[in-house]
Amino acid sequence: MKIIHSLFFILFVTLFLIINYGSDDRNVVNARDMAIQQPAEKSVQIVTACDGRKKVIAEGCYEGEVMPETKARQVAQLLMSLMEFCEDEITAKLPESESTIYVSVNGLPFERVRDIEELPLILVHGDKPHPERQQRIWKAEMDRLIAEGYELFHDPALGGNGVSCDMCHPDASNTHPETYPKYQTQTGKVALLRDMINWCIQNPLEGAVLADDDLRMKALETYIISTRSGKTLEPGKH
Repeated sequence: MKIIHSLFFILFVTLFLIINYGSDDRNVVNARDMAIQQPAEKSVQIVTACDGRKKVIAEGCYEGEVMPETKARQVAQLLMSLMEFCEDEITAKLPESESTIYVSVNGLPFERVRDIEELPLILVHGDKPHPERQQRIWKAEMDRLIAEGYELFHDPALGGNGVSCDMCHPDASNTHPETYPKYQTQTGKVALLRDMINWCIQNPLEGAVLADDDLRMKALETYIISTRSGKTLEPGKH
């Protein structure tokens, strides 16, 4: 009897496993079939400009995927056009199957335009230049940074041996910021203006180099470049 009971038990367990395995397998197949049959949801890809205020929503594209070149160029051109509207928050939508562009300015409802060339300045600025107050603020900030750079350029404390930048370059003469980037024999590679500023601080002035994001470096660059205002950019010229 014990042998018969054992055989029945083994048979029961075997049938149980076969039934459940088959059920799980069918569930996997059914789930896969449903996934295939279910249509993909419409998605969008959002591209943001460097100022963080302009966005283009490309419909029919999927986030994280590479856009077709034609669509990518359309998005880039639209972002560049929107960047002309400096201070405004602008979102543009590119429908998947239309040539129309929809634009929303500063949270206002979307307006319809046919192409990039049709984006009117009046949409944002009312066909007026930047406000005088805004321009005064910008000039004051620029003048402040130039003044800080002038002080640093004439300050021997920037180095460690008593020499200041202006002793070799009076009024930032012979600095030619408009010719950078260019190959410099002192560094043995193509250098930016800030690279040469640091080279001079470290060598003739025997001082400590400044980090690229150091406010003193920004002020020095601003002052030097301001002295060559109006000069044509000629990168690489010696």
